[in-house]
Amino acid sequence: MPTNLRDAPMHLVRESDGVSISLTPLQGYWTAEQYLRLTDHTRHLVEFTDGRIEVLPLPTRQHQLILGFLYRAFFAFLQPLGGIVLFAALRLQIRPEKFREPDLLVLRRANDPRAQNRYWLGADLVVEIASADDPERDTVEKVADYAEAGIPEYWIVNPLDETVTVLVLEEGSYVEHGVFRRGAQATSRLLAGFSVSVDAVFAAG
Repeated sequence: MPTNLRDAPMHLVRESDGVSISLTPLQGYWTAEQYLRLTDHTRHLVEFTDGRIEVLPLPTRQHQLILGFLYRAFFAFLQPLGGIVLFAALRLQIRPEKFREPDLLVLRRANDPRAQNRYWLGADLVVEIASADDPERDTVEKVADYAEAGIPEYWIVNPLDETVTVLVLEEGSYVEHGVFRRGAQATSRLLAGFSVSVDAVFAAG
């Protein structure tokens, strides 16, 4: 029996005629272009690493409410400064054979050439809202992923313990700028003057 979504068998289903094709035997053999074509035509969040794809769980109501609050906060700060913030589903290339789909992606300049139409080649800041099904995906694995991509700042919003952890990149590895709890303002080192109330973040959900 599968213990989590990563172990579950995957099928491609074409609802129009009931065709179901197992994708499990293809694990390890996907190319980046095949992954991109697949995700061009699905509503699911799908990530890719070295020939393997992972279908992420659909977001919960709480997740979406917190995401909406954070998007509005970042947008209000960045838009007057010429920056841009976008939300999933938008693919971010970590390297040619690895793609992630962060909950929020930020660039300080909207015309940054990394902001391509099909996927982004980098970001200045990303945000992930930790999922209850597998919190270590966001709190451990993606710390390594986003450091590999050279992303200067990574926010981890964790509804499980109601913390906002802000990590900043120093010499190729992340260090804590702060772990912010209820009653505090979560701040950014990269975006001088930007902050959000931790109480307001979790009250939104």
